[in-house]
Amino acid sequence: MALLLACCSAPVFAQGSTVSSAVELARQAEKLKPGQWVWAPQIAPEGPITVYVDLSRQAATIYRNGVRIGVSTVSSGKPGHETPTGVFTILQKDAKHRSSTYNNAPMPYQQRLTWDGVALHAGGLPGYPESHGCVHLPFEFAKLLFGETHMGGTVIVAGRAGQPTLTHAAGVLAPQGEKGVPIAHVPLADNESYRWTPEVSPTGPVTILVSRADQRVVVLRNGTEIGRAKGTLPGDDFETHVMTYTKLPNGSTRWIFAGVPGHAGESGQPLDASVLNQLRTPHEFLQKLNQIIEPGATILVTQAPVLPTNSGKQMTILSSVQKR
Repeated sequence: MALLLACCSAPVFAQGSTVSSAVELARQAEKLKPGQWVWAPQIAPEGPITVYVDLSRQAATIYRNGVRIGVSTVSSGKPGHETPTGVFTILQKDAKHRSSTYNNAPMPYQQRLTWDGVALHAGGLPGYPESHGCVHLPFEFAKLLFGETHMGGTVIVAGRAGQPTLTHAAGVLAPQGEKGVPIAHVPLADNESYRWTPEVSPTGPVTILVSRADQRVVVLRNGTEIGRAKGTLPGDDFETHVMTYTKLPNGSTRWIFAGVPGHAGESGQPLDASVLNQLRTPHEFLQKLNQIIEPGATILVTQAPVLPTNSGKQMTILSSVQKR
């Protein structure tokens, strides 16, 4: 677990291009400019995907296994053609779809939400709602998302364009899971140093999130929180890092860095074993956590907070810009 430490969090970087952006926490999703997005699926390579479209902020946030892996600006339905809110499932996927209603207009990487014409797809992004009800995404982001979702996947549409106070900002942890069921992220009580409830999600991929800002370790399995503990991260590395527990060809296992945007040079590098004892968290919690670690588990170390804030807003762990 202390492996988490080796990497800890990062300085604030300006938004970069789609291929070299910093995966950092200093940009709030609603501050992205039209056409900007980021995509870092390595943060959680497995688990259920939820797409959360916030009409108030004109942003879409993608979660896998309960943690954010992507953020994009969107353009939703204009007045008179407002995008409906609710919990939808992906009914159809068609990478080369054309509209049967609007002059055979192209709708690349279409993911249908309703049979009367509402869908996610690549389209114009002028910085305000301008579609006929669909949710427009940047072309490359729509393509990447299309490649990861599945038929029947959950898409949550919330808020109302022009009224940003109606919904909570999407944070590093998913506010809702599959089928739109709210996820309760309960803070530790004053007398708790950790909580461990693996029975609430007995199987599935494991993602461990370490928030340097809040000094918390959160464990998710198959998108559900099963553990939370206080954790102190020594050192002054403020960068975001991701590691995957990997089985090597010789049969041994170790933590390997994933090359997320902004840290591509780390890809495939092993974690130095000397850092494994640096995380200060309850010993009993670490013992229980070690028992569920198997190949495929991932760790995200970030400066982003996971505890509620007075402003009701949370910082994003991802920021990027479309190359123009």
